[in-house]
Amino acid sequence: MSPSLRRIVVLISGSGTNLQALIDAQNTPSLPHAEIVLVFSNRKAAFGLTRAAQAQPPISTGYLALQPYLKAHPGKTRDDYDAEVARRVLEARPDLIVLAGWMHVFGEGFLDLANAAGVPVINLHPALPGAFDGTNAIERAYEAFQKGDIANSGAMVHRVVKDVDRGEPVVIREVTLSKEDALDDFATRLHAVEWEIIVQATKQVLDEVVPIP
Repeated sequence: MSPSLRRIVVLISGSGTNLQALIDAQNTPSLPHAEIVLVFSNRKAAFGLTRAAQAQPPISTGYLALQPYLKAHPGKTRDDYDAEVARRVLEARPDLIVLAGWMHVFGEGFLDLANAAGVPVINLHPALPGAFDGTNAIERAYEAFQKGDIANSGAMVHRVVKDVDRGEPVVIREVTLSKEDALDDFATRLHAVEWEIIVQATKQVLDEVVPIP
């Protein structure tokens, strides 16, 4: 791995389609002078770990789940788990940490260590700022549209702070809804937007912290 390339760590919990967008974009004009140096998951069976292992060249992977960690370390807390994840992630010396479908809310145990190391953390969330924070955002937005409560939805990448999905947005993209849409139609359209904006936001923040000479 070249030291001149800007280093990204990606955290995932599931199939890794957003990770795949980053893998495909790394060190291209969309995400220049950049490489993913670690993919870390809180779920052992996450297919995103397989995507990383099968990438060319293969990407290093890591795994640590909350409940097994707590069982193996009596007296430890969720904050201790978060701090351990941070330690393992920071060992990869990232310039940027990207949460791409990471289904675990970090507390101060993670954020304090990342902030102390000067490493920004960004998160992809399938909703507009201030709307549908937390889980099941796509389903909740679809239901709200069907009730007439919202006219459209969208996705964003935001900086991670302690309050869930309330950090400063980096990239925001609206996604239209139609009364003819099935939930799957809307989800498919939104996911395509997610794959674009996660690359866009990753490049934008990398350019801020490690500008290309």
